[in-house]
Amino acid sequence: MWDYYYTVTSISEALEILFKEKEKAKIIAGGTDLVLELKKNSHPEVVTLIDITRISGLDRVWEEGDYIYISPMVTHNHALASKLLINYALPLVKAAQSIGAAQIRNIGTIFGNLITASPANDSISPLMALGAELCIESLNAKKWVNISDFYLGVRETILKADEIVTSIRFKKMRLNQRGSFIKYLLRNTHGISVANATVILTIEDEVIKDAKITLGSVAPTIIRSEITEKYLLNKSLNPEIIVNAGKMCLETASPISDIRASEQFRSHLIPVMVEQALTEIQTGSWKEFSEHPVLLWGRNRPEIKPLEEKTLHSQKTPIVTKINHKNYSLSTGQNNTLLNLVRNEAELTGTKSGCGEGECGACTLHLNGLPVLSCLIPAPRAHLSEITTIEGISDGEKLHPVQQAFIDEAAVQCGYCTPGFIMSSVTLLEEKPHPNSMEIREGLAGNICRCTGYYSIIRAVEKAANEIASKAKEAK
Repeated sequence: MWDYYYTVTSISEALEILFKEKEKAKIIAGGTDLVLELKKNSHPEVVTLIDITRISGLDRVWEEGDYIYISPMVTHNHALASKLLINYALPLVKAAQSIGAAQIRNIGTIFGNLITASPANDSISPLMALGAELCIESLNAKKWVNISDFYLGVRETILKADEIVTSIRFKKMRLNQRGSFIKYLLRNTHGISVANATVILTIEDEVIKDAKITLGSVAPTIIRSEITEKYLLNKSLNPEIIVNAGKMCLETASPISDIRASEQFRSHLIPVMVEQALTEIQTGSWKEFSEHPVLLWGRNRPEIKPLEEKTLHSQKTPIVTKINHKNYSLSTGQNNTLLNLVRNEAELTGTKSGCGEGECGACTLHLNGLPVLSCLIPAPRAHLSEITTIEGISDGEKLHPVQQAFIDEAAVQCGYCTPGFIMSSVTLLEEKPHPNSMEIREGLAGNICRCTGYYSIIRAVEKAANEIASKAKEAK
């Protein structure tokens, strides 16, 4: 899928390679979109990937005065755990929570969501409503641009081939500001937006002094409904105003028909979503947020494992890694996925190849303790990392309690999806030793089973939780 793969130790190293390679190179961070596009040969000109995931300090969210700053390796799950974003940019947090499932949110970044530039990408809408600015750097220049000026069309931005977005900033939401993010998708979770909307209002004495309304997946780019924003000024929210504002947003949009929805259905959704967002603000329910979402982080927050020097991964530079506590030096497979590396190069076939698109979860394994979809992870990420596959979670001949519970509860039928379910379940129980039914469903949302109907799987996770708790109590 690529000829050259660099893992860099600084942004300046990345910029130097971009300056030389131009259109032949792409930056990769999460890679959940880019790897899939490369599989489909959507970028035939790209022969070089530049991996920034091992640069120390790039997973920060911080504040400076009235501004919040986000760095390039902040994932969607990082956003869910950020007190700063929860306190000062809640619509962005809600958008992040709506993206994919935990395995996707563990590697997919806010920056990647922005730069892919699909009008269905959820984080763009709240960031535009927040008035975000993007810092764009090249080898010899640096500039800040408003996010509304960044997009030219569907998957088109002003970003030049030798430039990188290195920071996002926006002003903190003030105490008199209220914001809501609403998304419609075709299933309860792990789906792309059919349409989405963000509303942020500045309210004084129940009167609207400023309004920002952005709509996603209803035009070639994320759009603002300025006509509706002006309509709301100096008004107080009531049912009539809310309904009128929802209808007015239709004048801004130009939805299309595609595989997810028809133009007519999207046109129906726009006023419904805006009305829902405004109603949440009116009633105060916009503040409602799960303070303890399922992240599948296990016991600890994931940390970047920096490399000491820039590495070009090739057959001359083997991938040195540890899989299931065993050392490996793999000289082939550098230009493919982590799934391919584990199955075909390390010959550990317990991890299954399912959809190949990050949808089914069959390929879930642990990378540095984090459940990820290995079909979307470049193989060089394994270099100087630790991997655990389904073969590595048992204690010799003794099965892990989750494995045993899957057998006891008949949670295995064809078995193809089972390794992925078990790998997600193990981390879920490390993070939440006593999960309720909804937390189990949330933790396993990135894994699909076509045989069991899920009931036996949920029972198995509950049984394993009780077994692990019982053994821990006995050990005290």
